[in-house]
Amino acid sequence: MILACNHIFKSFGETTILKDASFHINEGERVAMVGINGAGKTTMLRIIMGEYDADEGEVIHGKNTTIGYLPQQTAAQKDFPATVQEVVLSGTLSRRGNRPFYSRAERKLAAHNLERLGIEHLKQKCYRELSGGQQQRVLIARALCATEQLLILDEPITGLDPSAIQDFYHLIKKLNKEDGITIIMVSHDIGNVISQANKILHLHRRVVFCGTAEAYRQSVAGKEFLGGDEV
Repeated sequence: MILACNHIFKSFGETTILKDASFHINEGERVAMVGINGAGKTTMLRIIMGEYDADEGEVIHGKNTTIGYLPQQTAAQKDFPATVQEVVLSGTLSRRGNRPFYSRAERKLAAHNLERLGIEHLKQKCYRELSGGQQQRVLIARALCATEQLLILDEPITGLDPSAIQDFYHLIKKLNKEDGITIIMVSHDIGNVISQANKILHLHRRVVFCGTAEAYRQSVAGKEFLGGDEV
């Protein structure tokens, strides 16, 4: 078990966002977190990452689990005036602590992930000059500087063209299968994300379904959601 959420409750003012939500994720799983807008997906991610405290319940991380996060990009972030190398290096900030400079080990880790993602030749390029697919590879390399255990991806294909989307899914599957990195993806690309996942977590304030993708397709919740009633 790499992550468990037990009886999570979260409200903002009078609005209940999550109500008694429980699930667990095992090492090596590729999880698609789905649900309509307002179902609590983003709030759950922020609770998992420690950005929000749950009103009730607990989040249990596996021993020595670290998290790499790839957020949904804003227009301002896509126009970030830094080199690719600088962006990837910033993924090591949690390791750096209060030191004013990156260590040799941190620079070596960034270089490894640049090569791993096939973007070493772009390291001196300005991030904002890259294509959408290249920017996603840079952000994944950055996230991998923070973890080798768990990647959380929030709407990772927004703004990508069809070719870049398929390249992204191929890369994520490779990181999962070859490197054993556990993946949690939130996406509105329902058909693709479910075909790419081996576990589905369907939220609607509570956990509607948590199980295999095959079982989800046969479930009442899955048939309704995939049929378009909730999309």
